[in-house]
Amino acid sequence: MDNISEFSIIGAGVAGLTTAIALQNLGREFTLFERSKVIKGIGAGFGLAANAMHALDYIGIRQEVEEIGYYMDSFAILDQKGDILVNPNTKKISETYEQKNFAIHRIDLHQYLLSKVNQESVFAGKKAIKFEQQQDYIDVFFEDGSIHRTKYLIIADGIKSPLRQQLIPGSKPRYAGYSCWRATIDNSQLKIQKGSETWGHMGRFGLSPMVNDRVYWYACINGPQQNPDFKSYQVQDLKNQFADYHNPIQEVLDNTQDKDLIWSDIIDIKPLKNFAFGNILIIGDAAHACTPNMGQGACQAMEDVAVLSKELMKNQSVLQAFETFEKKRLARTKYITDTSKFIGDVAQWENKFLISIRNKLMKIMPDSMNQKSLLKVFKEDFMK
Repeated sequence: MDNISEFSIIGAGVAGLTTAIALQNLGREFTLFERSKVIKGIGAGFGLAANAMHALDYIGIRQEVEEIGYYMDSFAILDQKGDILVNPNTKKISETYEQKNFAIHRIDLHQYLLSKVNQESVFAGKKAIKFEQQQDYIDVFFEDGSIHRTKYLIIADGIKSPLRQQLIPGSKPRYAGYSCWRATIDNSQLKIQKGSETWGHMGRFGLSPMVNDRVYWYACINGPQQNPDFKSYQVQDLKNQFADYHNPIQEVLDNTQDKDLIWSDIIDIKPLKNFAFGNILIIGDAAHACTPNMGQGACQAMEDVAVLSKELMKNQSVLQAFETFEKKRLARTKYITDTSKFIGDVAQWENKFLISIRNKLMKIMPDSMNQKSLLKVFKEDFMK
């Protein structure tokens, strides 16, 4: 049996690493466990919107994260021909809420976050499989047969968390109805400078430039879960799928190699009714995984950490801090999970008649209506 920790964090993803930094800044003792033998970001790029940067500002690492991100001053929604459906003025939004929006590579962010954590408190190759709740502490059991004892347990091991499913047996991930391919490629010849997402009857295709002359792209296609055909898809299959889409989608795929492709089904979890369970707290994707349609997955994890950090600074018990965290986070994360799912459902329509009506409405609708869901996220002060 290891010595007892004050806090134990399960999972060294964005939520877990950021929590470790926050606890370290507060002078709290912690141990961080990660199931992978090597801690690194898995995937390609994602967005850090103004609310995430506000959270990082509170934690004290915003400026350094900005240096490894690509400032996004626009991100348009386009139709299959390349005509603009919605073009949010992200620059104006940034000025209004005094924070910028960035695109960042997951590996770059992970390397940075890991570099800020005391490595003596980090243990890789430790897959937590279950826990046992005692009167004043928790025993965490790992796949390698070891056990770790802790006063407070923070579950941050992602959407497929076995510990969350132990707490809430009905919280298994749910399939959104579409799969996604991603890749990060060289941008020195393509010279893509603006982010965009194209909605068409064959699926969606998104582009986000990043630092160091790279561009991140993703493609979403409807189909059954764990589709064996999708598993074997190569770049040529995606070129055929999006053959009728506007430039530079074909050029992007021409510059992508099969080895660059990352494929996965899109999943989320039905909004939970609790995040706090006595001296156990669930955060990040383990608590409120959402589809990527609002670009809020990592952003909400960072909000979690900022709120938790603020509560732990108050003159209250950790149990009270966990309870207050839950009260502040449940409604907001539910709204984002539900709204993101709805946006994805509408964006993935295949019926050309419905798509035509959708596109016409999006073009004539005032910006305030088209951007309503995002503006609500930014307007609400998640720290209060």
